[in-house]
Amino acid sequence: MTTPDIFSPEYAADPHPTLADFRENHPVTFHEGLDAWVISRYEDIDKVLKDPVFTTRNYAWQLEPVHGKTILQLEGGEHRKMRGIVNPALRGEDLQSRFVPVIDRNAKDLIDTWRSDGKVDLVDQFTTRFPINVILDMLGLDKKDHDLFHGWYNAIIAYFTNLTGDKDVIARGLRTKQELQAYVLPEVANRRENPRDDLITTIIQSEIEGEYMTDMEVKSFVSFLLVAAGETTDKAVSNMFLQLIQHPEQMQAVRDDRSLIDAAFAESLRHTPVVLMVMREPSEDVEFHGQTIPAGSTMVCLLAAANRDPRRFDNPDAFDIFRKDLDVAKAFAGGANHMTFALGRHFCVGSILAQYEVRQGTNQLLDAMGDIKFADGRPPEEAGIFVRAPKTMPLTYTPLL
Repeated sequence: MTTPDIFSPEYAADPHPTLADFRENHPVTFHEGLDAWVISRYEDIDKVLKDPVFTTRNYAWQLEPVHGKTILQLEGGEHRKMRGIVNPALRGEDLQSRFVPVIDRNAKDLIDTWRSDGKVDLVDQFTTRFPINVILDMLGLDKKDHDLFHGWYNAIIAYFTNLTGDKDVIARGLRTKQELQAYVLPEVANRRENPRDDLITTIIQSEIEGEYMTDMEVKSFVSFLLVAAGETTDKAVSNMFLQLIQHPEQMQAVRDDRSLIDAAFAESLRHTPVVLMVMREPSEDVEFHGQTIPAGSTMVCLLAAANRDPRRFDNPDAFDIFRKDLDVAKAFAGGANHMTFALGRHFCVGSILAQYEVRQGTNQLLDAMGDIKFADGRPPEEAGIFVRAPKTMPLTYTPLL
């Protein structure tokens, strides 16, 4: 039986038949192109994401060259220390009291530029700009530098998802690390001398057991936050609207009852995830389905395949914000039963920020736009084999002024 290939044109056009082939016929297999072991069933990936035997050492080569050392690759005491510093800023009361107004203001500012037009490219004019503007505001950085940060964001994403080893992508990513460092380190030094009411100052002043972040750790956190928070919200809003527009009865339900925004977001994370896969590295030999995977190997966990595993979800290929087997109440915390934010100790630290951004942004979008349709009558094409979303989404709508 031929092993499926994630570099095939068929996968690029629609990954889900290939992902299903992996899951049903090749639950553990070695992929030559990736030079990695691939697993795809919900139960197997659940184990990998939660068991400490499966480490994040792979991020040392996958992310550290462009980000610096971040919370993603830390383990043990280092990970607990960093999480203890970062969590209160991104998951605590501060997030709601200090930053929800920031989220609301940035959504309104963007929407106001096209509110009365009756047409918009949702990706170009909202989703790619909204989360980066929010992050810059939260960090206390100048939003006039949005395009600069957006370029860095794109370069880091390209580096992170460069499965083919394109040398130009590598060079641009490494250059971005130096450029971002040259920008951020003076800002960090300034906050140490002149504290402000912003996230950089909060992180600088946070301590766990008498330890504080170094300047380079703060810089790496800013780099990580730019991608982790930006990418999740950017593509998640696009993917959610992609599905809701194709399911008008569900769109109307969300419009009528805004408490359903969380359910729509959670279901889009499961059904149409932004991140299709993550990597791990076992610290000892492990076995799946009778196959031994050697210690130190790279393992690719196909999150998007697990999210549609019929062993876990009923009618998994259907987009259904009312499904009973998706725990919406836990969808943005460590007890989530979708895979898109990972699970266990490395559950996405920015998930609550993403939830607030999607909730507040969607409320304002629905308040501004009625009768939303794809401009040419067809859903836009999704793009990406590692992270995936439409690159453009022209819409028409009735202005709600």
